[in-house]
Amino acid sequence: MLTSIVGINWGDEGKGRMVDLLSQEYDIVCRYQGGNNAGHTVINHLGKFVLNLLPSGILREDVVNVMGNGMVIDLEHLYHEVDRLINAGVKVTADNLKISDKAIICLPYHKLLDCLEEDRLGDAKYGSTRRGISPVYGDKYMKKCLRMGDLLHPDSYPETLKNLVAYKNLIIEGVYHAPPVQYEEILQWLDTFGTPFKENIIDTGIYLTEAEKSGKKIMFEAQLGALRDIDFGIYPYTSSSSTIAAYAPIGAGVPNLQLDGVIGIMKAYSSCVGEGPFTCELFGEEAEALRDAGGEYGAATGRPRRVGPFDVVASRYGIRVQGCSEIALTKMDVLSYLDEIPVCTKYKINGEDVIEFPYASVLNSAEPVIETMKGWNCDISHCRSVEDLPKEALLYIKYIEGAVGCPIKYVSVGAERDAYITMY
Repeated sequence: MLTSIVGINWGDEGKGRMVDLLSQEYDIVCRYQGGNNAGHTVINHLGKFVLNLLPSGILREDVVNVMGNGMVIDLEHLYHEVDRLINAGVKVTADNLKISDKAIICLPYHKLLDCLEEDRLGDAKYGSTRRGISPVYGDKYMKKCLRMGDLLHPDSYPETLKNLVAYKNLIIEGVYHAPPVQYEEILQWLDTFGTPFKENIIDTGIYLTEAEKSGKKIMFEAQLGALRDIDFGIYPYTSSSSTIAAYAPIGAGVPNLQLDGVIGIMKAYSSCVGEGPFTCELFGEEAEALRDAGGEYGAATGRPRRVGPFDVVASRYGIRVQGCSEIALTKMDVLSYLDEIPVCTKYKINGEDVIEFPYASVLNSAEPVIETMKGWNCDISHCRSVEDLPKEALLYIKYIEGAVGCPIKYVSVGAERDAYITMY
């Protein structure tokens, strides 16, 4: 069985929490795109963990975790992320962490270039996390990168690196008028932070193909959401990789395999980190109340998230491009403080009602059409079955399910592993 777990909206939907929960049913969890530009927060008996690069299955001892070829890996960040887990009592070894030899290495100068460009853009910035993601994906398609497999060939990659540094310094010095990076320092960086992972580096295509043949259950974990996808998102305010489920087998190293199911993750309201159009955005006291109730601050950056009511238009679009077979609705408990719950049911553009998600630039003139539903106005974090939920909460779930056209199987009512309800 091959299942992909993906975000429906702008990211930050609670995928890590759901991957951690559902990974108990799987043998392998594989991250297939992105880098350390977003975080998945997981709470379990060992504490609270923010995972930026590692698959969320790493917190289960009997699950093998794979970092696929579609990822871009900052070795220094990975080194410290693994170190924090080990110090917290989590097992991370070559047996339960496999890294694709084809995954791209995010080098220090990628982060430097990311910062230089965002600073140059000023008020027109894209909202980058300044972690080098856009520059390194750009270099991937320019064919000017090192891959994880190069670390296994120390006699050949230094010369490649020397040419890459010379090329990058033309841009760093000539375009941004910044001091050049030093080849020797980056070579040392690769040795310091890359050497500890040499035993983890494999051909994940072979590993996952053999695992599937032997009947292993494989889960593919995405970062961010459909609206941050490089092709189908709110371009150019997107990530630089494909966040959709259809890319999962490719980014994992097994384009020869097909998915059996797609679980889409979406919040019971909307949140968004970074720049770009966000039609249903709340402001002022309403926004502060929802942000504080949901703890809406970026797991990777700490930035306050933009928040708003549930967006039917954006969510229905996300479900379509993700090809979802079922939905997990997260943070339902956050709405418990509201007497009336707003929902964005459609957009109004140039005086006309719009129910299909429009072209990205058109979103700048879109206005939300808001309807309200009666809130349940009580704590539901203790609920563990459908029967435990207040009538108003059930009506809210059923309304969203019908509006987006996809069955909601799981409802999260808290951050802990057992704080969820299976609807059917």
